[in-house]
Amino acid sequence: MIRYPRDFRGNGRNPPQANWPNGARIAISLVLNYEEGGENNLLHGDKQSEAFLSDIAGAAPWPGMRHWNMESIYDYGARAGFWRLHRLFTGLGLPVTIYGVTSALARNPEQVEAMKEAGWEIASHGLKWVDHRDMDPAEEARQIAESIRLHTEVVGAPPRGWYTGRCSMNTVRLTAETGAFDWISDTYDDDLPHWAEIGDRDQLVIPYTLEANDMRFATAPGYTDGQQFETYLRDTFDTLMEEGGRMFSIGLHNRLIGRPGKMAGLKRFLDYAMAHDGVWFATRGQIAAHWAQTHPHRRIERPSQMDRARFVALYGGIFEHSPWIAEGAFDLELGPAHDCAVGLHNALARIFRSAPPEARLGVLKAHPDLAGKLAAAKRLTAESTAEQASAALDALTDEERAKFTELNETYTARHGFPFIIAVRDHSKASILQAFQTRIANDTPTEFQTACAQVERIALLRLKALLP
Repeated sequence: MIRYPRDFRGNGRNPPQANWPNGARIAISLVLNYEEGGENNLLHGDKQSEAFLSDIAGAAPWPGMRHWNMESIYDYGARAGFWRLHRLFTGLGLPVTIYGVTSALARNPEQVEAMKEAGWEIASHGLKWVDHRDMDPAEEARQIAESIRLHTEVVGAPPRGWYTGRCSMNTVRLTAETGAFDWISDTYDDDLPHWAEIGDRDQLVIPYTLEANDMRFATAPGYTDGQQFETYLRDTFDTLMEEGGRMFSIGLHNRLIGRPGKMAGLKRFLDYAMAHDGVWFATRGQIAAHWAQTHPHRRIERPSQMDRARFVALYGGIFEHSPWIAEGAFDLELGPAHDCAVGLHNALARIFRSAPPEARLGVLKAHPDLAGKLAAAKRLTAESTAEQASAALDALTDEERAKFTELNETYTARHGFPFIIAVRDHSKASILQAFQTRIANDTPTEFQTACAQVERIALLRLKALLP
């Protein structure tokens, strides 16, 4: 059994209605990353200096050495940038979510007090602002637990949200397994919150952003001035407002956007957004609470997670009396994309399409005649019975039944298999019209037509079972 874990489907073509409070068309989440004092530094027990997200072009770690310039840039974020942003946001009365590196919060008590006085949400940004890529899972779990403990000690309340940022393949699982968080944000995969099933935990995920993010001032390609950042934010805002029912995360850093020339662009954007109706500025905790209440998670039985016996028991009859198709589909690379009607249909249809002609002919022959003897004797499958009833083929007059019998016999004698049509797409009259038209086709053409109708019937059956 091969299973593919990544979820390319998400909400599919019809995302849920966000139903933001007061009919808002957009929810804006302002996130201020507080990392100053938690970055790589020999003073913090690390083996090298920091090299990430600063104004030093081409910065590289200095192994075994402190880096005065790098440290002073991070210091600027705490000493000047934070307070400039604090004045901006409190002056505008805007809610903010802090991604607080716990060790940094412990080294910045005055700023923590200011966050609390402003009523900002203080989420955890991990114990240290370091790369978790190669971290042993047991060590990462230890650091997550210590971050929760220290955060509670420093802030006075445990964190209810989490974002590592420089995460590992284990981070989302490990944070969810704590059961401590209303939301986690170590994904960039959507414009709306969504639920992740991690063991027995239904974890709400609020995706973050790396593009509507001032980190692009320190990375290439990126922004060179505040106006570029403002333009990008405005364009994103306008697009999401037009779509409606979306979330807009904006990522900020004290040492980057806290510089005067950069912050001017942010200020102009905020003035622009606040001048519109239908805008809900919210913390991530407020968004999480709204989503959990409005869109509580409901677990479904997922085809990609079933064992073979269950899979074949449920889907072995989707292609009439042909469980070998489900057996073959079970052995494909199934994943979250196949946990919906269209996705699972694709997997089943692949097995049908790749089968030799004689096997596909066997599937055609497994289908009953329309309004035939099996229907009269009530020996159809439940699916076929319901389908024929949908077009009133179970309530024919004697004259209509005689006509169907004649057409069935003529068609089968000419082509060697029953007439097959997805009756849920038709009325009794249009079925009779198709019957009379298709009898005249050559058999190779009709074989392909019948196979296509078999696939259509399978899709409609699956749509009655799956999202």
